[in-house]
Amino acid sequence: MTRIDFYILPDTTLEARLDFACRLAETIYRKGYRLHLHAEDEAMARELDERLWTFRPDAYLPHALLGSDQEPTVPVTIGWEGPPEPGAQALLNLHPGIPEWFSRFERVAEIINQHQDVLTAKRECWQTYKKRGYPVTPHHLRGQG
Repeated sequence: MTRIDFYILPDTTLEARLDFACRLAETIYRKGYRLHLHAEDEAMARELDERLWTFRPDAYLPHALLGSDQEPTVPVTIGWEGPPEPGAQALLNLHPGIPEWFSRFERVAEIINQHQDVLTAKRECWQTYKKRGYPVTPHHLRGQG
């Protein structure tokens, strides 16, 4: 059964949420998982693509947008519409809703910050996962500054 982890940030900004997403993506990748980042829309996907190159000067996270020529060869993909090709074991969901194909992954990570829209959307996600019987684990994080 898919394991669900909620990372709860004290910050309110989209910047903090995306910065944490990059750090979490690096951690997941270093643990040996193939990862898919599911963005809210194309603009967020492209922002994540750029940030993964620049979030840390000493980090390299091989990644590509879904549909690009590099997609089949990298361990980290980024998309905003449909699912990635089979093979990814972890999903980092930055979309407000739960993608209908989430259960194909071993692990799902959700990132909550203190922005009201994110809180509202992710509370609904939490309740949906719980109602469906998925194990949900919260991780309360301290300031990331």
